[in-house]
Amino acid sequence: MKPEDLSTKEINTWCPGCPNFGILQAVKEAVAELAIASNTAIVTGIGCHAKIYDYLNLKAFYGIHGRVLPIAFGTKLGDPQMTVIGFGGDGDTYAEGMEHFIHHCRYNADLTMLVHNNQVFSLTTGQFTPTTEKGFKDGSSPLGLGEKPFNPLVLALAAGATFVARGYALNVPHLKELIKKAILHKGFSFIDILQPCIVYHKHSLPYLNKNVYQIEKTHDLGNLNQALAKAREWDYSYEKDSKVPIGVFYQKQRPTFESQWPQLKKPWHIVGRKPDWAKIIKEFK
Repeated sequence: MKPEDLSTKEINTWCPGCPNFGILQAVKEAVAELAIASNTAIVTGIGCHAKIYDYLNLKAFYGIHGRVLPIAFGTKLGDPQMTVIGFGGDGDTYAEGMEHFIHHCRYNADLTMLVHNNQVFSLTTGQFTPTTEKGFKDGSSPLGLGEKPFNPLVLALAAGATFVARGYALNVPHLKELIKKAILHKGFSFIDILQPCIVYHKHSLPYLNKNVYQIEKTHDLGNLNQALAKAREWDYSYEKDSKVPIGVFYQKQRPTFESQWPQLKKPWHIVGRKPDWAKIIKEFK
């Protein structure tokens, strides 16, 4: 399979030059190289990110705002052999979907969550999200945002996620490899993808281009304290000239949610059944 085989005939309505195109290409290449298209399902939320539903020729479910993870979770439990990939935005995942995000880090179901993090609600013209930097001004916060952003990587690590990574939408080869690693990981894998909005958060683009760097090969993926220290190098703000690490911060194996439930270990959903409907109905008469 080639990446272009995953394209659709839908007209792309992302803004010309949007970094979402980089995420789309990275996903196509990852899925094609892993040869998993026939057994992959994607789930999207609401926002600019969610248009990826229209541009990937895969089994898909267009969800509602903040509810990507419970739908992806249900999909995985419905067919444990399916590769399930969720796509959310920073507002979609860390605002309306915060409770689901925390608990899915804890559950450790074998699915992948990719967050398109542009630090604003772009589809609704640029309102702030939980990862927007302090002082940000827009129509909904004309005096400047007073709160500091929270760090989703630190939250995921604290909540028990077994694969935590950060990617950059403008580094497609690196992002592709991150996505492949996330999909192959047995457990809940999370990638926060920095995807600067070129309309409502364009000041982040030169900063990220200057400061993004790949995590060193000497980084100990199984060391939680080291992962937390690396995650805290950048606090999602632009007040100081901080380096922004991308790559895998943490990876560890522990039992997946579905492996602990005996009814999910066998493909129960495809077991042939021949119920005696006459007998069953008679019992309820």
